[in-house]
Amino acid sequence: MGKLIPILLALIGLAGGGAAGYFLRPPPEAGLAENPCGEVAPAPEHGSEAPAAEGEATAEYVKLNNQFVIPVVEQGQVASLVILSLSLEVKIGGTEKVYASEPKLRDSLLQVLFDHANSGGFRGAFTETANLDELRRTLLEAARQVLGNDVSGVLISDIVRQDTP
Repeated sequence: MGKLIPILLALIGLAGGGAAGYFLRPPPEAGLAENPCGEVAPAPEHGSEAPAAEGEATAEYVKLNNQFVIPVVEQGQVASLVILSLSLEVKIGGTEKVYASEPKLRDSLLQVLFDHANSGGFRGAFTETANLDELRRTLLEAARQVLGNDVSGVLISDIVRQDTP
């Protein structure tokens, strides 16, 4: 009888725990209640997409892997370095195209950044709104030459100027 009591207590505890888990479980998610197999409906074909519902994303953002380093040259000497991180706003599904074209894209964007530096765009108050808007506009034009109309915006996520001694 002494060996039977611990076994009975274990069975009662196990049954009580199972019942508590069953009754206290969270409600099922809407998608799982309708489709218990977890199958997902196929994505719409390209060109047959319905307009985006309110709150639904129509673009994605692609952060370019490496920063851009631009020297600012004054009187034949490097006076400072500007370091930028850029992201592109592209249509949904455009990420692969950006990464496939990244070397050519970086070349085009670097040329714009060098031209901006050579025209004095990174001197003085280089973070003024008008100055950065002009830079974004020319970067967008360069990105569209490589990627076409898949890109709708250029975001400057980081910008730093380090003056050299």
